[in-house]
Amino acid sequence: MRRAMNARVIRAGNAISPDSMHLFSFESQAAPSGSPGASARSKRGAWVWSGLVLLSWVMATVPWAMAQSSAQVPVRIWVGAPAGGTTDAMARAISQALSEQLGRPVVVENRAGAGGNLAAETVARAQPDGQHLLMSFTSHTINASLYPNLPFDPVNDFTPLTMVATSPSILVAHPSVPVHHLKDLLALARSRPGQLNFAIGGLGSSLHLASDAFKMKAQVFIVNIPYRGTAPAIADVLAGQVELMFANIGNAQAHIKAGRLKALGVTSATRLPGLPDVPAIAEYLPGFESSAWFGLFGPARMDPALVQKISQAARQALLSPAVRRRIEAEGAQVVGNSALDFARFVAQDVQRWREVVRFSGAKPE
Repeated sequence: MRRAMNARVIRAGNAISPDSMHLFSFESQAAPSGSPGASARSKRGAWVWSGLVLLSWVMATVPWAMAQSSAQVPVRIWVGAPAGGTTDAMARAISQALSEQLGRPVVVENRAGAGGNLAAETVARAQPDGQHLLMSFTSHTINASLYPNLPFDPVNDFTPLTMVATSPSILVAHPSVPVHHLKDLLALARSRPGQLNFAIGGLGSSLHLASDAFKMKAQVFIVNIPYRGTAPAIADVLAGQVELMFANIGNAQAHIKAGRLKALGVTSATRLPGLPDVPAIAEYLPGFESSAWFGLFGPARMDPALVQKISQAARQALLSPAVRRRIEAEGAQVVGNSALDFARFVAQDVQRWREVVRFSGAKPE
């Protein structure tokens, strides 16, 4: 009798479901009429086998339910800068398209402070399951030299996924400065050491270190005047209180067109299509380049297949015309390189900024 019951269960196989439990009728398995306790044994057997059927159904449906639940858990992109800034704009530009590529929600979380280190530490300590990502920027590699006791390693504690964009800056001067070309500025600075000033919109920022990289390359002495943010720095340059500044192109372009600022050079390796008449500083200082960059990271020790999945999804998202328009509106150029290429870049960038930080003597605010 027991073999017959087992055979019936095996034949049912994966077709077991709550609706198919009626297939397992135990009336025919009941003990012969008149046997002691036949009715009780029949009921107990029915309950046992009904329980086994239910357990089989649960085991078959739990993985599906877990997969559905996992798909609803949001991926969080942490941003180490306030909402409304360029880094935040990069994260929000890519988030919707990335969500569509991954098939799950993607949300942006801002955790500003310590030059982006608070958000970076959050991701460095996260599980490498792809649920916590970091949209970082140039300070990620600058901070490796700027902060002596970071709670994480900017290279070894992260998995680079793709560089999202680069954003060259522009060297501007107040109209009262008696120069029209970059070569004029170099001559003036060399003839008047310590008499010109750079407005610095944040110590340790990429714009700050662009000015120091310029001075180091040109071998000139220009005084840094630090400000708490780009807005007050550019305001004093517009007012003529400070002569020079490296500024984001998006912040400076309207003032250049209106004649309130002079554009002397861009920090990209070559001239920009949108500013064809403005030379690259590298034309006068060979090898000079100081573009800001924005990139997507995960925690260290991510599974290679997961790295490939998220990196490819992000790169596909960057092909979207709507995403590209939003990024270009920030004065940036879309990149979307491979995880391996981005990892090589990050390691090299740490070394590149180490020399500049040492030259500048910059300390964290």
